[in-house]
Amino acid sequence: MNKKFIIFSVGKLLEILAFILIIPAAITLFEIKQKHLLVAILDYRLVGFIIAIISSFVTGNILKTFGSSELSDSGIKEGFAIVTFSWLSLTFFGAIPLMSYFLHQSANISIITFLSAFTDSYFEIMSGFTTTGATVISNVEILPSGILFWRSLTHWLGGMGIITLALAILPAFGIASYQMFKGEVPGPTAERLKPRLAQTAKILWSTYAMLTLLEVIFLRIGGMTTFDALCHSFGTMATGGFSTKNASIAAYNSPFIEWVIIVFMFLAGMNFIIHYRILFFRKFDILQNNREFHFYFFIILIAILASVTVLAVKGVNSKSQIAQSFRNQPLTEKAIDKKITNEDARIESFSDKLRHSAFAVVSITTTTGYCSADSDVWPNFIRYLLVILMFFGGCAGSTGGGIKMIRIMVIIKSAFREIKALIQPRIVLPLKIAKKTLAEKQVQNILGFTMLFLAFFTVCSLAMSLFIEDFTTSFTSVAATMCNIGPGLSGIGATENYAWIPLGGKWILVLCMLLGRLEIYTVLIAFAPISWKK
Repeated sequence: MNKKFIIFSVGKLLEILAFILIIPAAITLFEIKQKHLLVAILDYRLVGFIIAIISSFVTGNILKTFGSSELSDSGIKEGFAIVTFSWLSLTFFGAIPLMSYFLHQSANISIITFLSAFTDSYFEIMSGFTTTGATVISNVEILPSGILFWRSLTHWLGGMGIITLALAILPAFGIASYQMFKGEVPGPTAERLKPRLAQTAKILWSTYAMLTLLEVIFLRIGGMTTFDALCHSFGTMATGGFSTKNASIAAYNSPFIEWVIIVFMFLAGMNFIIHYRILFFRKFDILQNNREFHFYFFIILIAILASVTVLAVKGVNSKSQIAQSFRNQPLTEKAIDKKITNEDARIESFSDKLRHSAFAVVSITTTTGYCSADSDVWPNFIRYLLVILMFFGGCAGSTGGGIKMIRIMVIIKSAFREIKALIQPRIVLPLKIAKKTLAEKQVQNILGFTMLFLAFFTVCSLAMSLFIEDFTTSFTSVAATMCNIGPGLSGIGATENYAWIPLGGKWILVLCMLLGRLEIYTVLIAFAPISWKK
Protein backbone atom coordinates (compact mmCIF):
# COMPACT_ATOMS: atom_id res chain seq x y z
CA MET A 1 0.00 0.00 0.00
CA ASN A 2 1.41 3.35 -1.08
CA LYS A 3 0.56 5.48 1.99
CA LYS A 4 1.99 8.71 0.58
CA PHE A 5 -0.20 8.49 -2.51
CA ILE A 6 -3.29 7.93 -0.35
CA ILE A 7 -2.39 10.92 1.85
CA PHE A 8 -1.81 13.11 -1.24
CA SER A 9 -5.15 12.10 -2.81
CA VAL A 10 -7.15 12.67 0.37
CA GLY A 11 -5.50 16.11 0.66
CA LYS A 12 -6.51 16.98 -2.88
CA LEU A 13 -10.15 16.04 -2.17
CA LEU A 14 -10.16 18.11 1.03
CA GLU A 15 -9.11 21.13 -1.02
CA ILE A 16 -12.08 20.54 -3.33
CA LEU A 17 -14.36 20.33 -0.29
CA ALA A 18 -13.08 23.71 0.92
CA PHE A 19 -14.14 25.34 -2.36
CA ILE A 20 -17.55 23.59 -2.34
CA LEU A 21 -18.22 24.85 1.20
CA ILE A 22 -18.01 28.41 -0.10
CA ILE A 23 -21.46 27.92 -1.70
CA PRO A 24 -23.47 27.36 1.54
CA ALA A 25 -21.24 29.95 3.25
CA ALA A 26 -22.30 32.53 0.63
CA ILE A 27 -25.97 31.63 1.16
CA THR A 28 -25.48 32.13 4.91
CA LEU A 29 -23.79 35.49 4.36
CA PHE A 30 -26.71 36.58 2.19
CA GLU A 31 -29.16 35.44 4.91
CA ILE A 32 -27.35 37.46 7.60
CA LYS A 33 -27.73 40.68 5.56
CA GLN A 34 -25.19 42.47 7.70
CA LYS A 35 -23.55 45.55 6.20
CA HIS A 36 -20.39 45.23 8.30
CA LEU A 37 -18.38 42.25 7.07
CA LEU A 38 -16.54 41.70 10.37
CA VAL A 39 -19.83 41.46 12.27
CA ALA A 40 -21.17 39.03 9.65
CA ILE A 41 -18.07 36.82 9.84
CA LEU A 42 -18.48 36.52 13.62
CA ASP A 43 -22.15 35.54 13.28
CA TYR A 44 -22.71 32.03 14.70
CA ARG A 45 -24.44 30.95 11.46
CA LEU A 46 -21.35 31.73 9.38
CA VAL A 47 -18.41 31.08 11.69
CA GLY A 48 -18.74 27.29 11.38
CA PHE A 49 -18.47 27.47 7.58
CA ILE A 50 -15.42 29.73 7.80
CA ILE A 51 -13.68 27.31 10.19
CA ALA A 52 -14.59 24.37 7.93
CA ILE A 53 -13.31 26.09 4.77
CA ILE A 54 -9.99 27.15 6.33
CA SER A 55 -9.33 23.89 8.18
CA SER A 56 -10.26 21.74 5.18
CA PHE A 57 -8.06 23.74 2.80
CA VAL A 58 -5.08 23.95 5.19
CA THR A 59 -5.30 20.25 6.09
CA GLY A 60 -5.56 19.37 2.41
CA ASN A 61 -2.40 21.37 1.66
CA ILE A 62 -0.49 19.78 4.55
CA LEU A 63 -1.49 16.26 3.42
CA LYS A 64 -0.43 17.03 -0.15
CA THR A 65 2.92 18.31 1.13
CA PHE A 66 3.63 15.14 3.11
CA GLY A 67 2.12 12.89 0.47
CA SER A 68 3.23 12.00 -3.02
CA SER A 69 1.49 11.99 -6.40
CA GLU A 70 3.68 9.09 -7.56
CA LEU A 71 2.16 5.58 -7.74
CA SER A 72 4.18 2.73 -9.17
CA ASP A 73 2.04 -0.40 -8.66
CA SER A 74 -1.47 -1.42 -9.81
CA GLY A 75 -3.30 1.03 -7.54
CA ILE A 76 -6.07 -1.46 -6.64
CA LYS A 77 -5.63 -1.26 -2.87
CA GLU A 78 -4.82 2.44 -2.98
CA GLY A 79 -8.01 3.24 -4.93
CA PHE A 80 -10.28 1.60 -2.37
CA ALA A 81 -8.35 3.13 0.54
CA ILE A 82 -8.61 6.63 -0.97
CA VAL A 83 -12.39 6.28 -1.34
CA THR A 84 -12.90 5.06 2.24
CA PHE A 85 -10.59 7.53 3.99
CA SER A 86 -11.78 10.41 1.81
CA TRP A 87 -15.39 9.79 2.76
CA LEU A 88 -14.47 9.66 6.45
CA SER A 89 -12.38 12.85 6.17
CA LEU A 90 -14.87 14.78 4.05
CA THR A 91 -17.61 13.96 6.55
CA PHE A 92 -15.43 15.15 9.43
CA PHE A 93 -14.73 18.57 7.93
CA GLY A 94 -18.20 18.82 6.41
CA ALA A 95 -19.69 18.37 9.89
CA ILE A 96 -17.94 21.44 11.36
CA PRO A 97 -20.65 24.00 10.36
CA LEU A 98 -23.38 21.87 11.91
CA MET A 99 -21.30 21.19 15.02
CA SER A 100 -20.71 24.92 15.46
CA TYR A 101 -24.46 25.49 15.23
CA PHE A 102 -25.26 22.73 17.75
CA LEU A 103 -22.71 24.06 20.25
CA HIS A 104 -24.14 27.57 19.92
CA GLN A 105 -27.59 26.18 20.81
CA SER A 106 -26.24 24.51 23.96
CA ALA A 107 -26.73 26.39 27.22
CA ASN A 108 -23.59 24.91 28.80
CA ILE A 109 -20.52 23.61 27.01
CA SER A 110 -19.09 20.47 28.57
CA ILE A 111 -17.38 17.30 27.39
CA ILE A 112 -20.79 15.62 27.18
CA THR A 113 -22.36 18.37 25.07
CA PHE A 114 -19.23 18.51 22.88
CA LEU A 115 -19.32 14.73 22.24
CA SER A 116 -23.05 14.89 21.62
CA ALA A 117 -22.68 17.79 19.16
CA PHE A 118 -19.81 16.06 17.34
CA THR A 119 -21.70 12.75 17.13
CA ASP A 120 -24.91 14.38 15.86
CA SER A 121 -23.02 16.51 13.33
CA TYR A 122 -20.99 13.58 12.02
CA PHE A 123 -24.13 11.42 11.86
CA GLU A 124 -26.08 14.08 9.96
CA ILE A 125 -23.37 14.78 7.38
CA MET A 126 -22.54 11.08 6.92
CA SER A 127 -26.27 10.59 6.39
CA GLY A 128 -26.08 13.36 3.79
CA PHE A 129 -23.03 12.14 1.87
CA THR A 130 -24.24 8.53 1.89
CA THR A 131 -27.70 9.72 0.72
CA THR A 132 -29.34 8.05 3.71
CA GLY A 133 -31.49 10.94 4.89
CA ALA A 134 -31.69 9.78 8.51
CA THR A 135 -31.76 12.90 10.65
CA VAL A 136 -31.04 13.72 14.30
CA ILE A 137 -32.69 17.14 13.97
CA SER A 138 -36.22 17.29 15.38
CA ASN A 139 -37.10 20.67 13.88
CA VAL A 140 -35.31 21.32 10.58
CA GLU A 141 -37.40 24.39 9.81
CA ILE A 142 -35.52 26.50 12.36
CA LEU A 143 -32.12 25.75 10.79
CA PRO A 144 -30.28 28.59 8.99
CA SER A 145 -30.63 28.51 5.20
CA GLY A 146 -26.92 27.81 4.71
CA ILE A 147 -27.03 24.65 6.83
CA LEU A 148 -30.28 23.50 5.20
CA PHE A 149 -28.68 23.95 1.79
CA TRP A 150 -25.45 22.23 2.90
CA ARG A 151 -27.38 19.19 4.16
CA SER A 152 -29.12 18.86 0.79
CA LEU A 153 -25.94 19.56 -1.18
CA THR A 154 -24.14 16.71 0.63
CA HIS A 155 -26.86 14.45 -0.80
CA TRP A 156 -26.23 15.65 -4.33
CA LEU A 157 -22.45 15.33 -4.01
CA GLY A 158 -22.66 11.88 -2.43
CA GLY A 159 -25.29 10.59 -4.85
CA MET A 160 -23.05 10.51 -7.90
CA GLY A 161 -19.92 10.62 -5.75
CA ILE A 162 -17.60 13.46 -4.80
CA ILE A 163 -14.60 11.45 -6.00
CA THR A 164 -16.33 10.90 -9.34
CA LEU A 165 -16.77 14.68 -9.46
CA ALA A 166 -13.05 15.12 -8.75
CA LEU A 167 -12.23 12.75 -11.61
CA ALA A 168 -14.43 14.88 -13.87
CA ILE A 169 -12.95 18.29 -13.02
CA LEU A 170 -9.32 17.46 -12.22
CA PRO A 171 -6.58 15.61 -14.07
CA ALA A 172 -6.80 11.85 -13.54
CA PHE A 173 -5.45 10.37 -10.33
CA GLY A 174 -3.39 7.99 -12.43
CA ILE A 175 -3.70 4.23 -12.45
CA ALA A 176 -5.76 4.25 -9.22
CA SER A 177 -8.56 6.26 -10.90
CA TYR A 178 -10.59 3.28 -12.06
CA GLN A 179 -10.39 1.60 -8.63
CA MET A 180 -11.60 4.83 -7.02
CA PHE A 181 -14.43 5.04 -9.57
CA LYS A 182 -15.30 1.39 -9.01
CA GLY A 183 -15.18 1.78 -5.23
CA GLU A 184 -17.59 4.74 -5.20
CA VAL A 185 -20.11 4.06 -8.00
CA PRO A 186 -22.92 1.82 -6.68
CA GLY A 187 -23.47 -1.60 -8.21
CA PRO A 188 -21.58 -4.79 -9.00
CA THR A 189 -19.90 -3.25 -12.06
CA ALA A 190 -18.66 0.22 -12.86
CA GLU A 191 -19.17 0.58 -16.61
CA ARG A 192 -17.04 2.95 -18.66
CA LEU A 193 -18.87 4.95 -21.32
CA LYS A 194 -15.65 6.33 -22.81
CA PRO A 195 -12.07 5.02 -22.87
CA ARG A 196 -10.93 7.90 -20.66
CA LEU A 197 -12.37 7.71 -17.17
CA ALA A 198 -12.58 11.50 -16.85
CA GLN A 199 -14.92 11.53 -19.86
CA THR A 200 -17.15 8.91 -18.25
CA ALA A 201 -17.28 10.93 -15.02
CA LYS A 202 -18.20 14.09 -16.95
CA ILE A 203 -20.96 12.27 -18.82
CA LEU A 204 -22.46 10.88 -15.61
CA TRP A 205 -22.32 14.25 -13.84
CA SER A 206 -23.75 16.18 -16.80
CA THR A 207 -26.66 13.72 -17.06
CA TYR A 208 -27.17 13.95 -13.31
CA ALA A 209 -27.13 17.77 -13.40
CA MET A 210 -29.50 17.92 -16.35
CA LEU A 211 -32.13 15.75 -14.63
CA THR A 212 -31.72 17.76 -11.41
CA LEU A 213 -32.30 21.04 -13.26
CA LEU A 214 -35.35 19.56 -14.98
CA GLU A 215 -36.85 18.59 -11.62
CA VAL A 216 -36.14 22.05 -10.19
CA ILE A 217 -38.17 23.55 -13.04
CA PHE A 218 -41.14 21.23 -12.46
CA LEU A 219 -41.11 21.83 -8.69
CA ARG A 220 -41.05 25.59 -9.27
CA ILE A 221 -44.10 25.18 -11.52
CA GLY A 222 -45.71 23.25 -8.67
CA GLY A 223 -45.32 26.21 -6.33
CA MET A 224 -42.07 25.50 -4.45
CA THR A 225 -39.63 28.33 -3.86
CA THR A 226 -36.37 28.13 -5.81
CA PHE A 227 -34.52 27.30 -2.58
CA ASP A 228 -36.88 24.45 -1.66
CA ALA A 229 -36.96 23.19 -5.26
CA LEU A 230 -33.16 22.98 -5.32
CA CYS A 231 -32.94 21.24 -1.94
CA HIS A 232 -35.63 18.68 -2.78
CA SER A 233 -34.24 18.07 -6.26
CA PHE A 234 -30.81 17.39 -4.71
CA GLY A 235 -32.49 14.92 -2.36
CA THR A 236 -34.58 13.28 -5.08
CA MET A 237 -31.92 12.74 -7.74
CA ALA A 238 -29.43 11.56 -5.11
CA THR A 239 -32.15 9.34 -3.56
CA GLY A 240 -31.33 11.08 -0.29
CA GLY A 241 -34.38 12.31 1.60
CA PHE A 242 -33.35 15.42 3.54
CA SER A 243 -36.19 17.94 3.38
CA THR A 244 -36.48 21.59 4.37
CA LYS A 245 -39.80 20.74 6.07
CA ASN A 246 -40.48 18.73 9.23
CA ALA A 247 -43.33 16.87 7.50
CA SER A 248 -41.18 16.17 4.41
CA ILE A 249 -43.14 16.34 1.13
CA ALA A 250 -46.45 16.01 3.01
CA ALA A 251 -45.97 19.62 4.15
CA TYR A 252 -46.80 20.89 0.63
CA ASN A 253 -50.07 18.92 0.36
CA SER A 254 -49.74 19.06 -3.43
CA PRO A 255 -50.60 16.10 -5.70
CA PHE A 256 -48.62 17.75 -8.53
CA ILE A 257 -45.43 18.04 -6.45
CA GLU A 258 -45.84 14.47 -5.19
CA TRP A 259 -46.22 13.05 -8.72
CA VAL A 260 -43.22 15.06 -9.95
CA ILE A 261 -41.08 13.64 -7.12
CA ILE A 262 -42.43 10.11 -7.74
CA VAL A 263 -41.33 10.31 -11.38
CA PHE A 264 -37.88 11.70 -10.59
CA MET A 265 -37.31 9.23 -7.72
CA PHE A 266 -38.10 6.46 -10.21
CA LEU A 267 -35.64 7.96 -12.71
CA ALA A 268 -32.97 8.28 -9.99
CA GLY A 269 -33.35 4.58 -9.20
CA MET A 270 -32.49 3.66 -12.81
CA ASN A 271 -29.01 3.16 -14.21
CA PHE A 272 -27.75 6.60 -15.30
CA ILE A 273 -26.22 5.07 -18.41
CA ILE A 274 -29.81 4.52 -19.63
CA HIS A 275 -30.58 8.22 -19.10
CA TYR A 276 -27.40 9.23 -20.92
CA ARG A 277 -28.18 7.13 -23.98
CA ILE A 278 -31.78 8.33 -24.11
CA LEU A 279 -31.08 12.02 -23.45
CA PHE A 280 -28.06 12.38 -25.73
CA PHE A 281 -28.64 9.72 -28.43
CA ARG A 282 -32.42 9.04 -28.28
CA LYS A 283 -31.73 5.30 -27.96
CA PHE A 284 -35.03 4.22 -26.40
CA ASP A 285 -34.42 0.58 -27.37
CA ILE A 286 -32.13 0.30 -24.34
CA LEU A 287 -35.29 0.13 -22.21
CA GLN A 288 -36.48 -2.90 -24.19
CA ASN A 289 -33.21 -4.78 -23.77
CA ASN A 290 -32.31 -3.93 -20.16
CA ARG A 291 -33.55 -6.84 -17.99
CA GLU A 292 -32.61 -5.12 -14.75
CA PHE A 293 -34.87 -2.19 -15.65
CA HIS A 294 -37.73 -4.61 -16.42
CA PHE A 295 -37.27 -6.28 -13.03
CA TYR A 296 -37.08 -2.88 -11.30
CA PHE A 297 -40.28 -1.70 -12.99
CA PHE A 298 -42.10 -5.00 -12.30
CA ILE A 299 -41.21 -5.01 -8.57
CA ILE A 300 -42.40 -1.42 -8.12
CA LEU A 301 -45.62 -2.01 -10.08
CA ILE A 302 -46.56 -5.15 -8.11
CA ALA A 303 -45.76 -3.43 -4.78
CA ILE A 304 -47.91 -0.41 -5.67
CA LEU A 305 -50.87 -2.58 -6.70
CA ALA A 306 -50.56 -4.63 -3.51
CA SER A 307 -50.38 -1.50 -1.35
CA VAL A 308 -53.38 0.15 -3.00
CA THR A 309 -55.44 -3.03 -2.60
CA VAL A 310 -54.59 -3.45 1.09
CA LEU A 311 -55.19 0.24 1.82
CA ALA A 312 -58.58 0.05 0.07
CA VAL A 313 -59.60 -3.02 2.09
CA LYS A 314 -58.14 -2.17 5.52
CA GLY A 315 -57.48 1.56 5.68
CA VAL A 316 -55.14 2.85 8.40
CA ASN A 317 -54.39 0.83 11.54
CA SER A 318 -56.75 0.91 14.49
CA LYS A 319 -56.23 3.11 17.53
CA SER A 320 -55.01 0.18 19.62
CA GLN A 321 -52.51 -0.95 16.96
CA ILE A 322 -51.03 2.53 16.67
CA ALA A 323 -50.82 2.83 20.46
CA GLN A 324 -48.90 -0.46 20.67
CA SER A 325 -46.27 0.71 18.15
CA PHE A 326 -43.11 1.91 19.93
CA ARG A 327 -42.38 5.63 20.09
CA ASN A 328 -39.61 7.33 22.04
CA GLN A 329 -42.27 9.80 23.13
CA PRO A 330 -45.54 7.81 23.25
CA LEU A 331 -48.49 9.43 21.49
CA THR A 332 -51.33 10.65 23.63
CA GLU A 333 -54.86 9.42 22.96
CA LYS A 334 -55.71 12.80 21.47
CA ALA A 335 -52.62 12.73 19.20
CA ILE A 336 -53.54 9.25 17.96
CA ASP A 337 -57.10 10.37 17.15
CA LYS A 338 -55.73 13.35 15.26
CA LYS A 339 -53.23 11.19 13.35
CA ILE A 340 -55.95 8.71 12.34
CA THR A 341 -58.20 11.56 11.15
CA ASN A 342 -55.35 13.16 9.13
CA GLU A 343 -54.15 9.93 7.54
CA ASP A 344 -57.72 8.80 6.71
CA ALA A 345 -58.23 12.13 4.95
CA ARG A 346 -55.01 11.65 2.94
CA ILE A 347 -56.19 8.34 1.45
CA GLU A 348 -59.89 9.15 1.10
CA SER A 349 -60.27 8.58 -2.66
CA PHE A 350 -58.83 5.92 -4.95
CA SER A 351 -56.53 8.47 -6.61
CA ASP A 352 -55.23 9.45 -3.15
CA LYS A 353 -54.53 5.80 -2.28
CA LEU A 354 -52.77 5.29 -5.61
CA ARG A 355 -50.63 8.45 -5.25
CA HIS A 356 -49.54 7.86 -1.67
CA SER A 357 -48.94 4.13 -2.26
CA ALA A 358 -46.84 4.93 -5.33
CA PHE A 359 -44.94 7.59 -3.41
CA ALA A 360 -44.14 5.28 -0.48
CA VAL A 361 -43.18 2.31 -2.68
CA VAL A 362 -40.98 4.32 -5.07
CA SER A 363 -39.43 6.31 -2.21
CA ILE A 364 -38.44 3.19 -0.27
CA THR A 365 -37.45 1.03 -3.26
CA THR A 366 -35.16 3.73 -4.63
CA THR A 367 -33.97 4.34 -1.02
CA THR A 368 -34.91 8.04 -1.18
CA GLY A 369 -36.90 8.16 2.05
CA TYR A 370 -39.19 11.13 1.36
CA CYS A 371 -42.68 10.88 2.88
CA SER A 372 -46.02 12.13 1.57
CA ALA A 373 -47.98 10.35 4.34
CA ASP A 374 -47.29 8.49 7.57
CA SER A 375 -46.99 4.97 6.15
CA ASP A 376 -46.09 3.72 9.63
CA VAL A 377 -49.81 3.79 10.56
CA TRP A 378 -50.78 1.80 7.46
CA PRO A 379 -51.62 -1.93 7.72
CA ASN A 380 -48.72 -4.16 8.82
CA PHE A 381 -48.70 -5.90 5.42
CA ILE A 382 -47.64 -2.63 3.76
CA ARG A 383 -45.21 -1.71 6.55
CA TYR A 384 -43.32 -4.98 6.20
CA LEU A 385 -43.57 -4.91 2.41
CA LEU A 386 -41.73 -1.58 2.52
CA VAL A 387 -39.04 -3.12 4.76
CA ILE A 388 -38.52 -5.89 2.19
CA LEU A 389 -38.24 -3.30 -0.59
CA MET A 390 -35.49 -1.55 1.39
CA PHE A 391 -33.16 -4.44 0.63
CA PHE A 392 -33.95 -4.47 -3.10
CA GLY A 393 -32.80 -0.90 -3.67
CA GLY A 394 -32.29 0.74 -7.07
CA CYS A 395 -30.50 -0.46 -10.19
CA ALA A 396 -26.74 -0.76 -10.55
CA GLY A 397 -25.30 2.58 -11.68
CA SER A 398 -28.13 4.52 -10.02
CA THR A 399 -27.82 6.73 -6.95
CA GLY A 400 -29.96 4.28 -4.94
CA GLY A 401 -28.75 2.08 -2.10
CA GLY A 402 -29.75 -1.42 -1.03
CA ILE A 403 -28.44 -4.68 -2.42
CA LYS A 404 -29.40 -3.59 -5.99
CA MET A 405 -31.87 -5.12 -8.42
CA ILE A 406 -29.24 -6.85 -10.56
CA ARG A 407 -27.84 -8.69 -7.54
CA ILE A 408 -31.33 -9.81 -6.50
CA MET A 409 -31.86 -11.13 -10.03
CA VAL A 410 -28.58 -13.07 -9.93
CA ILE A 411 -29.41 -14.52 -6.50
CA ILE A 412 -32.84 -15.71 -7.69
CA LYS A 413 -31.39 -17.19 -10.88
CA SER A 414 -28.59 -18.88 -8.90
CA ALA A 415 -31.16 -20.47 -6.58
CA PHE A 416 -33.17 -21.88 -9.49
CA ARG A 417 -29.97 -23.04 -11.18
CA GLU A 418 -29.00 -25.01 -8.06
CA ILE A 419 -32.44 -26.66 -7.96
CA LYS A 420 -32.04 -27.76 -11.59
CA ALA A 421 -28.49 -28.98 -10.88
CA LEU A 422 -29.76 -31.14 -8.01
CA ILE A 423 -32.35 -32.71 -10.32
CA GLN A 424 -29.88 -33.15 -13.20
CA PRO A 425 -26.36 -33.34 -11.69
CA ARG A 426 -24.55 -33.53 -15.05
CA ILE A 427 -26.24 -30.53 -16.62
CA VAL A 428 -24.15 -27.41 -17.33
CA LEU A 429 -26.16 -24.26 -16.73
CA PRO A 430 -24.40 -20.93 -17.30
CA LEU A 431 -26.14 -18.02 -15.58
CA LYS A 432 -27.48 -15.52 -18.10
CA ILE A 433 -28.95 -12.01 -17.84
CA ALA A 434 -30.52 -10.70 -21.08
CA LYS A 435 -29.00 -13.64 -22.99
CA LYS A 436 -25.51 -12.65 -21.81
CA THR A 437 -23.59 -15.21 -19.80
CA LEU A 438 -22.18 -13.95 -16.52
CA ALA A 439 -18.68 -15.11 -15.59
CA GLU A 440 -18.70 -17.42 -12.58
CA LYS A 441 -16.29 -15.06 -10.85
CA GLN A 442 -18.86 -12.28 -11.15
CA VAL A 443 -21.61 -14.54 -9.81
CA GLN A 444 -19.43 -15.50 -6.84
CA ASN A 445 -18.65 -11.83 -6.22
CA ILE A 446 -22.37 -11.04 -6.04
CA LEU A 447 -23.14 -14.00 -3.78
CA GLY A 448 -20.18 -13.08 -1.57
CA PHE A 449 -21.33 -9.47 -1.31
CA THR A 450 -24.84 -10.58 -0.35
CA MET A 451 -23.54 -12.88 2.37
CA LEU A 452 -21.31 -10.11 3.76
CA PHE A 453 -24.21 -7.65 3.62
CA LEU A 454 -26.47 -10.02 5.58
CA ALA A 455 -23.67 -10.86 8.03
CA PHE A 456 -22.99 -7.18 8.82
CA PHE A 457 -26.72 -6.53 8.98
CA THR A 458 -27.16 -9.32 11.53
CA VAL A 459 -24.22 -8.21 13.70
CA CYS A 460 -25.23 -4.53 13.62
CA SER A 461 -28.87 -5.39 14.40
CA LEU A 462 -27.68 -7.44 17.38
CA ALA A 463 -25.51 -4.51 18.53
CA MET A 464 -28.37 -2.01 18.15
CA SER A 465 -30.58 -4.18 20.36
CA LEU A 466 -28.26 -3.16 23.22
CA PHE A 467 -29.27 0.48 22.72
CA ILE A 468 -32.90 0.11 21.58
CA GLU A 469 -35.22 -2.23 23.45
CA ASP A 470 -37.92 -2.33 20.76
CA PHE A 471 -37.16 -5.07 18.22
CA THR A 472 -38.90 -3.45 15.24
CA THR A 473 -37.10 -0.15 15.79
CA SER A 474 -33.63 -1.66 16.31
CA PHE A 475 -34.04 -4.01 13.31
CA THR A 476 -35.28 -1.35 10.90
CA SER A 477 -32.77 1.25 12.11
CA VAL A 478 -30.02 -0.94 10.69
CA ALA A 479 -32.00 -1.75 7.54
CA ALA A 480 -32.79 1.94 6.96
CA THR A 481 -29.18 3.10 7.40
CA MET A 482 -27.36 0.19 5.78
CA CYS A 483 -29.66 0.40 2.75
CA ASN A 484 -29.29 4.22 2.83
CA ILE A 485 -33.00 4.97 3.19
CA GLY A 486 -33.59 7.03 6.35
CA PRO A 487 -37.01 6.30 7.83
CA GLY A 488 -37.77 2.85 9.23
CA LEU A 489 -40.63 1.68 11.43
CA SER A 490 -41.96 2.54 14.90
CA GLY A 491 -39.41 4.68 16.81
CA ILE A 492 -37.75 5.81 13.57
CA GLY A 493 -40.88 5.80 11.41
CA ALA A 494 -41.91 8.23 8.70
CA THR A 495 -42.63 11.07 11.13
CA GLU A 496 -39.92 10.23 13.68
CA ASN A 497 -36.15 10.88 13.79
CA TYR A 498 -32.89 9.47 15.21
CA ALA A 499 -32.20 12.23 17.77
CA TRP A 500 -33.17 10.10 20.78
CA ILE A 501 -30.86 7.16 20.00
CA PRO A 502 -27.86 6.89 22.42
CA LEU A 503 -24.43 8.01 21.16
CA GLY A 504 -23.11 4.44 20.85
CA GLY A 505 -26.07 3.46 18.71
CA LYS A 506 -25.56 6.47 16.45
CA TRP A 507 -21.94 5.46 15.77
CA ILE A 508 -23.05 1.93 14.84
CA LEU A 509 -25.52 3.46 12.40
CA VAL A 510 -22.78 5.74 10.98
CA LEU A 511 -20.81 2.58 10.19
CA CYS A 512 -23.93 1.05 8.61
CA MET A 513 -24.37 4.11 6.36
CA LEU A 514 -20.74 3.97 5.19
CA LEU A 515 -20.83 0.21 4.58
CA GLY A 516 -24.07 0.54 2.65
CA ARG A 517 -22.98 3.44 0.43
CA LEU A 518 -19.50 2.08 -0.37
CA GLU A 519 -20.89 -1.46 -0.63
CA ILE A 520 -18.77 -3.23 2.00
CA TYR A 521 -15.91 -4.49 -0.19
CA THR A 522 -14.40 -0.99 -0.51
CA VAL A 523 -14.34 -0.47 3.26
CA LEU A 524 -13.11 -3.98 4.05
CA ILE A 525 -10.22 -3.76 1.58
CA ALA A 526 -9.22 -0.35 2.98
CA PHE A 527 -9.05 -1.66 6.56
CA ALA A 528 -7.86 -5.22 5.91
CA PRO A 529 -4.38 -5.76 7.47
CA ILE A 530 -3.29 -7.73 4.40
CA SER A 531 -3.83 -4.62 2.24
CA TRP A 532 -1.18 -2.73 4.20
CA LYS A 533 1.47 -5.44 4.04
CA LYS A 534 4.28 -4.94 1.57
